[in-house]
Amino acid sequence: MESSSDEEEVRTFVQVLSEKYDPENFPYGQGLGVVVLPSPPGSPVKDRLFLPSALVLNYCGISKAGDKSNIATFCAHVVELDLSYNQLNDWGEICTIVSNIPHLDFLNLSRNPLNGVELEPGMAEIFSRVRRLVLINTHVSWDTVHTLTQHTPELEELFLCLNGYTTVSESQTPCPSLRLLQITDNQLQHWAEVRKFGAMYPCLSTLVLANNSVDSVGDTRETLQHLYPNLRSINLNNAGLSKWEDIERLNFFPKLEEVKVMGIPLLQPYTTHERRSLLLAQLPSVVVLNGSAVSKGEREDAERFFIRYQQERPEQEPPERYHILVSKYGHLAPLAEVDLSPPCTMVDVRWGERVEAVSLRLEQTVGDLKKQLRDLLQLPTNGIRLFYINREMCSVLGPEELKCGCRALHSYSIRDGDEILVVPKVKSRCSSSDI
Repeated sequence: MESSSDEEEVRTFVQVLSEKYDPENFPYGQGLGVVVLPSPPGSPVKDRLFLPSALVLNYCGISKAGDKSNIATFCAHVVELDLSYNQLNDWGEICTIVSNIPHLDFLNLSRNPLNGVELEPGMAEIFSRVRRLVLINTHVSWDTVHTLTQHTPELEELFLCLNGYTTVSESQTPCPSLRLLQITDNQLQHWAEVRKFGAMYPCLSTLVLANNSVDSVGDTRETLQHLYPNLRSINLNNAGLSKWEDIERLNFFPKLEEVKVMGIPLLQPYTTHERRSLLLAQLPSVVVLNGSAVSKGEREDAERFFIRYQQERPEQEPPERYHILVSKYGHLAPLAEVDLSPPCTMVDVRWGERVEAVSLRLEQTVGDLKKQLRDLLQLPTNGIRLFYINREMCSVLGPEELKCGCRALHSYSIRDGDEILVVPKVKSRCSSSDI
């Protein structure tokens, strides 16, 4: 009985496919109807399934392929297959599935236990039509990666994140079709390992190295131009870069135009504005920095900021980029200091025979002024009335009562030397009980 229970736990690709895309789950007929030959009595395989061209079968416990003839019948039109988070640990089973999907373009095997399971070169040709391959958190070996890339002449995108790589094993056979390599969240530390990607993937245009502790960009201009002649985008977020020389060397990539370098130790001491300005000034060919497009005006502002930043630190040897920018803009005078504190004015506050010179913040309201005068004159705020007297126009306009408690003082055009008259409120002798 126990062995029978174990057998029931083995779930095949065909079984899961039949269960998930049963027509009863699609009452409105979404998807593509596929008619198969009548199944033997008792077979779990349905005689009709609604199958889209992109199949998502993740978290289904799949460990076996199932009948290959059923796969071929079901999946003749399928171009994308997501098998992530399953229990596939045998390349033979995976090859059975893939070999019977003739138009497969995208394959996701993430989070399947492939650690220590090698792919035989004789089976690798089955993957020849795959253009996008995802092997995240499979801990697949470099030998298997190389076997795959050697037999996938159309492969354009490869995802190798979270595989615990500390080094990169070189392949003797390059993969010239690869355009994007994403190898984030591994444990690569030295640029000597990153350098190997250039030789293995000579046409690489996008390299995503985020969340690796790569400590430098350690090659000469000639080497980087030779290894990465087509690289247009590099992601070094949360790398270990700690020197401005590493940023300067990014200019050695001849076609680089997009850079991400957030979270690196080098930039921690700076403000957000300083970080972006200092980076932009030293990366003249970059048009997208940390995910944001760079405008012409922003670049000029950053370059001018960089000149002034270096001029304020004469004790430091300026980089070569500083001299280039000085030849473009000249030596720049420091920016004028602008006082952005709220405007104030001095007025005379008259209360009976008492006159006090008071400094008013003009952004405050009439209500705020009453509170200020309450503290000065020791009066309740609801027991006084305020009148504004324009010294220059008083003979024409007369006093203007400050009635609205929420109105800002600057709206009255108060100037130095004007007067605020404080008058006690007179209580009305008539009350509602007298009416």
